[in-house]
Amino acid sequence: MNKVVLMGRLTRDPDIRTSQGEKATTIARYTLAVNRRTTKDGEASADFISCVVFGKGAEFAEKYLHQGTKIVVADGAT
Repeated sequence: MNKVVLMGRLTRDPDIRTSQGEKATTIARYTLAVNRRTTKDGEASADFISCVVFGKGAEFAEKYLHQGTKIVVADGAT
């Protein structure tokens, strides 16, 4: 299995929505700006990773995450 660990800052506040239906679920979407290593020329660049989280993780994002917040996202086998 592969494991992914990303560290970066939120580009804007998370977009929070609630699914419709019998079992409503909170959904949070945000974009994470992850810095790349600097080039030989000293130029900095970043990758912008779209993230989606559901349920309690989305509720946490709604309460605590805001634009500019530095976070670590991990996914994969442990």
